[in-house]
Formats: sequence, C-alpha cells, structure tokens
Amino acid sequence: MSSSLLWAVDVYGKVYSLSTTRGRWERDEDTLLELKRVTAGQRCSWGIGCDHHVYLNIDPGEVPIRYREETYENQRWNPVDGFTDVLLPTDRWAWSDLTGVTAQPLHSFLLPSDSWEWEGDWYVDQVCAGGDPTETGGWEYAVDFPANFSREKKWNSCVCRRRWIRDRIYKARGSWTKIPLDHPKQPPLPLSDISCGGWEMSDQPGRYHFLWGVSQQGQVWFRSGILPQVPEGQCWEEVEAPREVAQISAGPGDLLWAVLWDGQLLVRTGICLDSPTGSSWVVVDSPPVKEGGTIHVAVGVSVVWAITKDYKVWFRRGVNSHNPCGSGWISIGGEMMMVDVGLNDQVWGVGEDRGLYFRKGVTPSEPSGRGWIPVSWSPPFPSLLSSAGCEFGGQVTNASHGSDTPKAFIPTSDSFISSLVADREPLRTPTPSPKKPPQGKDGEATPAPMCNVDLEAAQSPHGEASSLGRAGDMGPPTSVATYPLGLEPSLGLGEEDGPVWAWISGGGCDVDHTAQMTWLRPAGTEEHSPAYQTSTARKAETTTSKEPAERSASVWVRKGSMRWWRDWKPYRWVDVGVALEQSTNVNGKRDAIFFIYFTQYDEKKYLHVFISDVTVLVPVLKENSHHAFAVYTSDSTKQRWPLILAAQTEKDMADWLSLLAGCCCEARGIRGTPSRQALWSVTSKGDVMVHEPSPCLEALAHTLPCDMMFWLQVPGHLRCVESNSLGVVWGIGYDGTAWVYSGSGRDRATLHTQTDGRTVYIYENQRWNPMTGYTDKLLPTDRFPWSDDNGFTECTKSTTHPPSPQWSWVTEWAVDFAFSGGTDKEGWQYAADFPVTFHGNKSLKDFVRRRRWVRKCKITLTAPWQEVPPIPLSDITVLPCLAQSSMEQVPVWGLSDKGDVLCRLGVTPQNPAGSSWLHVGTDQPFKSISIGGGHQVWAIARDRAVFYRGSVSASNPAGECWYHIPSPPKQSLRQLSVGRTSVYAVDENSNLWYRQGLTPSYPQGSAWELISNNVTKVSVGPLDQVWVIADWVPGCPSELSVPGAVCHRLGVGPMQPKGQSWDYGIGVRYLCHRRMGTLWVCRAPTNPPRSSISTHSPVCA
Repeated sequence: MSSSLLWAVDVYGKVYSLSTTRGRWERDEDTLLELKRVTAGQRCSWGIGCDHHVYLNIDPGEVPIRYREETYENQRWNPVDGFTDVLLPTDRWAWSDLTGVTAQPLHSFLLPSDSWEWEGDWYVDQVCAGGDPTETGGWEYAVDFPANFSREKKWNSCVCRRRWIRDRIYKARGSWTKIPLDHPKQPPLPLSDISCGGWEMSDQPGRYHFLWGVSQQGQVWFRSGILPQVPEGQCWEEVEAPREVAQISAGPGDLLWAVLWDGQLLVRTGICLDSPTGSSWVVVDSPPVKEGGTIHVAVGVSVVWAITKDYKVWFRRGVNSHNPCGSGWISIGGEMMMVDVGLNDQVWGVGEDRGLYFRKGVTPSEPSGRGWIPVSWSPPFPSLLSSAGCEFGGQVTNASHGSDTPKAFIPTSDSFISSLVADREPLRTPTPSPKKPPQGKDGEATPAPMCNVDLEAAQSPHGEASSLGRAGDMGPPTSVATYPLGLEPSLGLGEEDGPVWAWISGGGCDVDHTAQMTWLRPAGTEEHSPAYQTSTARKAETTTSKEPAERSASVWVRKGSMRWWRDWKPYRWVDVGVALEQSTNVNGKRDAIFFIYFTQYDEKKYLHVFISDVTVLVPVLKENSHHAFAVYTSDSTKQRWPLILAAQTEKDMADWLSLLAGCCCEARGIRGTPSRQALWSVTSKGDVMVHEPSPCLEALAHTLPCDMMFWLQVPGHLRCVESNSLGVVWGIGYDGTAWVYSGSGRDRATLHTQTDGRTVYIYENQRWNPMTGYTDKLLPTDRFPWSDDNGFTECTKSTTHPPSPQWSWVTEWAVDFAFSGGTDKEGWQYAADFPVTFHGNKSLKDFVRRRRWVRKCKITLTAPWQEVPPIPLSDITVLPCLAQSSMEQVPVWGLSDKGDVLCRLGVTPQNPAGSSWLHVGTDQPFKSISIGGGHQVWAIARDRAVFYRGSVSASNPAGECWYHIPSPPKQSLRQLSVGRTSVYAVDENSNLWYRQGLTPSYPQGSAWELISNNVTKVSVGPLDQVWVIADWVPGCPSELSVPGAVCHRLGVGPMQPKGQSWDYGIGVRYLCHRRMGTLWVCRAPTNPPRSSISTHSPVCA
C-alpha cells in the first residue's frame, strides 16, 4: 500500500499529519501555520487559515507539475521592409494568443503565486502546428489572418507567425501555500468551511477534483479551473442556494450535501463532468431529534453521515449517484463533534472528548461499520523517545473521561476557537500514574488488545466509573500519558497529553477493510512509548471490558447487476444495478430496502421496494429470460403488475431469492419452520408457498387484507397441498405421487430427493383442400399449423420447451392416441371447422382435423417432502381442526388416479405419513373429496353426482355407506370443500354454492344456494372461514386481470355463515410470449387456510 496522509487540526490551529507507512503523527514544518479547516483529496489537501485565506498542499511526487505558457509573435509583409511587426489596424496584436483576440506580450506573463518558478527563459517552438519541424526559425506562413499556416513560404504568403513558449514548475509540493486572490474578480467573503471531491467522476489518468466553499454569510462558492496542471484553480464562482449554508461536504463522486443554519440539509443534484456545479438543490429532512437539527454532514462515494446538535451520529440509507437524497436515517452509536468520510468510505471522527476515532468494520457490504476505535497520540518528537516509541503503533485505549483534575487553559481570542470550546465541558488533564506498568517475561510491556469504545456509555456516570477500574490513584484513563524525562524540548500547553483535536480529514488516507493497518493495532516491538505502557497498565487493571459495551446500529448492503422488465412502453429488458440495504437499529430491529438503479435518457433514476411491503417472491417464465423472478408488494398486487427481474445465472437467481426471502422473514419476525397454523398453497407452476397467519387475519374488526399477506416459498414441487392445524401437510405431484411434509429443510435428516413429472401437449392442425387433401396450408383466420389447445399460441416441436430450466425431457415427441373423443389409426380428430367439437371418425362434412402430440418432462430437487408410495393420487383431504385439538389419528382421505376412494390409517403429528391405505368401496370413480368437522366426508363422482359418507368417526374411520346428494339445478359440480359446519362447492361454470340446512341431526343439508360466480377453487377452514381462487378481479382492466387471484370471504360468522363480501388479494402472473405481442396468463398461486386448494391449468410453452 502506497503512503497516504491523514490530516488533523487542533483547536489552536496546529496542523498534524499521520502517514500510513511511517505510522506516526508529525506536525507541519511551518510552525506559524494555523488552519481552521482542512479537507483532503487524492494527492492534495486544502485548508482555511485563521487569516481567512485558502491554503493548498499537494502531495510530493516523482512527476513534477509543469505548466506551459505560450504566446504568438505575428508579422505582416510589406514591400519596403519585408516581414515586420507593423500590422494593419484590422490585424491581430503583434503578440497575442492563438486566436489573436487577446494581447499577450512576453512581459505580461507573471507567476500566479509564489508556489511557481520559471523553468528557463522564453524560446521559439521549432515545431509547426502540423507537427513538422521548421527550418525558418519557427515561422509559419499564410495568406492572411486567420488562415491555415504552413512552414513553407510561398509567393502569396503575406503574414507569418511563430510560437514562443516558457515552462513554469510548481515548487511548493509537500508544503502549505496560500492561494492568491482572484484578480480582477471579486474574491469570496471569508470562508467558514471548505470541501473537495469529485475526483472519481472521471476515469482519465489525470483526474482532477472539485472544490466547494461556504462563506461566513452562508453563500456557496465553487472553485473553477482546477486541473492536474493548474492545481490552484482559476477563480471562485458563486452557486445560488435557497438559504444560508453553514457547512458543506463533497464526496469523491457526484454527491454534495450541505447543512443550513437552521439545521436542515440540502442536496445538490445534477453534478457531472459537463456541469460540475450541478443543476438544483433538494431539501432533505434532518435526522429525527427532539431539539435542533444537523450541525455537520460528511459525504463519501455512496454514504452520508451526519451529526445532530445533541452530538449523535446518524447514517443515511440508500445514498448513491442515482439517489443522492437517500431514503432514511439510522442512528449510530457514539457521540461525535464531527466526522469525515475518507477513501473507500472509511470514517474518521472527533469525539465529544476531543479525541480522534476510527470506524472499524466499514466494508462495501457493511458501510456503517461495527464500532469506534480511539486513535491514540504519539508525540512527534524523535528526541523524546526511541524510534519505536515515536511510532503510532495502533494502540487502542479507553477514551478520556472526566475527573476532578482542572482543565488546561485554552486561549479563546480567536472567534473560531471560542466557538469550538465555549459550549463544551471543561477538559481534564490526566495525571501520570506512578505505578509500574505490567511487564512480560522479558521485561517488555504487555500489549493491550483492541477494544470497542462505547461513546454513549462513556459519558454516563456508570461508564465513567467503570473506566476507572480499581486504580483510584491513577487519575482518569486517557488516550496517552508521558513521563518527564528531563530532556524534553518545550512543548505547547497540553501537548504532552495530545492535542485537543478540532478537525480531521481522511479524504487522502488510503485505508480499506482488506489493508493490514499496522498503525491501528498493537505493534509487536520490544520498546513502547510511555503512553503505550501506561495504557497497557490501565488496561490490565481495568476489570470491565469495553468491547461489548457499545450498542451500535449498522447497515448491511449487497449489490449486483440484473435485468429489469420495464413495464411501460416500449416494453423491454433494461440493464440495471440492484442493491439490498438492511439496517439494524440499536434495539436490534431490522428493516431492509431493495433498490433498482437505471438510466433513462442519460438521467439517473431508481426504484425502491421496502422489504416489509413485499408479499411474495416467485420465479416466473418470461420471454428471452430463463432466470427471472417477480417481486410483489401490496401496491403492485392492487395494480396487478409486479416488479420482474432477471439474473444472469440460475445460481444468482437462487441466491437473490434466498437473500430477499430471508430479509422478508426477519422483517416480519418469521423464524424456523412453518407453524401448524400456517396457510399452504401452490402455484400453477408447482411452487409451494406458505403464509404465517397473524391474530388479525380472521379478526372481525381489523381483518388483514389479502394483498398484504406475505407468502414464503418452501422447497418442493406439487400440484396441490392440504394441511391442518396439527402440522400434518400432504401434497400431490403432477405425476400423482403423494408427498408428506417432513420438516423445515434445514436439517439434512428431513431433506429428501423429490421428483415430479409433467406432460406437455401441442396440436398439429390441418385443413382440407380440394386439390391436395388435408394440408397445413390454413386460412388466414385459422389457428397456427402447430399450436396449443386453444390455437392462440404457436407451439412447434422445436420451440416448445419444458416449463422451466429445472425441468428436462425424458421422452421424445409422440402422437397421443389416448385422446378424449377418440382418434383414427393415425391419431387424427376431425371437425367441420375450428373450433368445434372434434371426433375420431371422418365424415364428408369434416374440413379440418387435428392430432395431439405428447412429450414428458421431469424435475428432480432436494426438498423436505417424503414420498408416500405406492398408489398415485388425484385428490387428497385432511381433517381441518383447531390447534388445541387432540386425537389419536388424523383422518386423511384420498382418491387414486383411477377414482378409488382411500382412507389413510395411522396418521399422527409424529407420523404424518401414516401406515397404510384402507380402500372404501364405491359404485363409480370419484374426482373430488373433502372431509370437515365432525368427520363429514363429501365427494363428487366423475359423473358429477354428489355423495355424503355416513357414520364416519374416529372409531369407524371408513364409515358405513354413501348417500346421494342432489346437485344444484341444471349445474354439475366439480370441486367441494367441507368446513366445521358448512359445505361449499364449485360447478363447471365457476359458480360458488353454499349448502343450506346442515345440522348435526341432518348433516346432508337441505338445498344449494348460489353465493358468487367467478370462482375456480374453494377451501373452507376449521372455523368455516372461506378462501377461493377467482378467475378474474372485478373492476380491474382486462389486460391486467389475473386469473388465480386469491380472495377471502369477509363477514363469515355463526350468525352470517355465508359472509358478506370478498377481499381480493394476490395473483401471480406466469407470462409466455405469443404472436401479435400479447400475453397469455396462466393460473396463479392458491392461498388456502388449513386445507389447500390445487390449481389445474394449461401448460404454457
């Protein structure tokens, strides 16, 4: 690591620097120099002197800083004298600049300041403008002014010129020099604050920085013309501000913040290389404090720190070039007078005790750090101590605290010094301890370990007493103590105890979290300074460790790059930067914000999502992207349009989904495995989702809206899922395999290999032609030659893929002969036209035909689901019961893929898989079954007849016989759900029906009552709460309506068992590209309580 400097100023104006390589403090060689402020950047530092002048210090370097002055000597030819400096009145000056507008005689060139010196005298440039050397004394010829000059003299050359150059070199590197006043322009009023930054805005080797200043009248000034060859700049320009500014801070990039006199904050926007002064100011609220506002602000590359009037430290969240104003304040532990953000966003500060502190643990992923380290002081006098003692060995000592020792007198003649120390508590001078420091085996002082200092606790009486320990006669612990050696030169007042710091600047100190900062940790040398030995003795005698004392807030950040689907015209993928910022306050409460940064029309913009508002994270299928996922919030659920992002790889998508899901769980206090009262659901894509209900979910007064429910994805792939409040969860895959939930998945003992299979269908369509017979040449109004079932989407063998990248083909394409309606020997079905009912036999009126092709795919994953062999199932139901229920066995009923009714025996919360299946006799195959309170078992046969199973009980789990129940008039039921005292059913036309007249003495009920339409599935819980999946959302535009939206029935109670209205919730899109630019929307997740709903939907390719 190359050497860099940390600058600091004490209250007397003395300037000190600490080299990262030498590791010791050194006072500036100019003992008469007194600065009030100092700001450091890369390779240079600026300061404000007590004489109100601006000073500059450029770091020493091997390459000198040179500036070349140039002027042109111009002549015109006349017949008498030839070429002479007697020009026409309309010509340029005899000595001028390149354009000839400005007169520049040789004697007019003066050195801009005493920091420059001439490097030689004026000489003629022998190289012409084209780069070729001249042989005529540097003269170039042309017909007239202005024209193209050349080195050749022609017969019509009437004018000539040559360039004179002189170099000047900057000689004051490594020392503080005064910046000259602007002439003839009026210089700014005396400055009260100064800040440099902007050197990271350019990627060019010779990067320059911007300099900002604030006058004592609150005006904002900008130093223009600062270049690598012109380090002093050219002039000051005033930047209009809405109100008086007290302090300003510029970051290495394009961030600029300012503090107003009333404590409010200003942010300058629009700063760039083309517009270094920016375009406008934005007012930002100060941190939330009871009294006053902000007194100090410090800006880095993508961080902002602030100090309020109570000296509390605050960190601004979400700050970067896209969002310069940030999103909120986080309180950070400690009390500081001021802070400064250096290179790599490292933070330095001056504490309330006037000591220097460094923020440890600052990394790109944790920009707020983890605690404050006090920076100890070693006197800059080599004659006092050995070379090892003079070095700043990184000793970490307890911060200074008060005692009854009187404070050393500080002169207050300067108004600046008075403002610094007038409102502070008296500073106490430590008394050196006469006790011997603890020694090691070889007589060496025992090094003191690093510790974390609680700056808040340090000001309390308890913290002060604990820091004293048992060494009552030592005086208070300080960051340094020295022994009188009798050979010391004259030291300034209080300097033997370390300067009383007033300001620090780390803008030029190159320190990061990976560097080995030997000067911030104990050095393993044999000799140590008395300050180190005294600190070690006090550390050994202190019984209470300071390391865990600090309760500090923190901010954690992860950044990355993705693609974002822009949801306005023109719709397309946009490359964006993303950042997840998680904050933890002093009470341990966490919150996070997800940022998306993009550029539109060369303007930096951003989107943000509060993690506490996220309702679901789910992978989606999107054209031209196989690694996309959707982020839903309550607002996007209402708008029916989520935030869709795509990662570069499948692993990146899985990592981001896991990270975002973890933050969502932390924000809601969700930990461990899903509770027994959790709501389970599946999406049409097969993702398993779970929601942890809150007490207000079913509250009559304040019901939790469906669009605010948070759904967490559980590893696995299922077609339907059923659960109850005893923790028994069953599911069925698309291939009919039964699965039972085996735990959280964090313990490898509960993880199993889960497989599932799906069948993908495409259709080959043809029309009859009198000349060629059946052909794939269709009419313009017909469907595609290869399409899906509806004919809306083109699906060929080559373009049809498995549902997601996790799936893989296991068979080749083959003609499907097992097609409803029958086929001929080649698999064709015939009809008069598209679309009508197809049949397997060709007739004279059949002008179109189709056949279905089939291909199977498979997915394999590791998930907390245990297989229940060997019978494939088509439906499953678990008895809904209350959490406090106790039963020896949990009733579980199912239907095989052939329609047989089965009852699972031996199911308990400890053994949710049960032991065996018991066959229940039926006259015909069934397609839907449900069990409710009181062991009520209802079912629907494949011929759409409804049945009720009588005499089912815990002692007789299979019951006795089936009772036929009439269906609603002219309707055929397809699915039903039984609750505690109610039965709901859905017919083929998506109507929801309620069974009236259910009583314990007459459990079959009396009649069906229509409740609602627009229902795909229904699920009834143990308290008769009703959840459905709606086909569409009323009041939502058709282009945004989402099939599969979750709805909750409101107002359900003992006196109102049918409820009153619907609350429409989340519905997740699964989008697939279609010809003509439209989108096909498949079914979305189901959100049932206790017992789940399964969705059946076409496969999108």
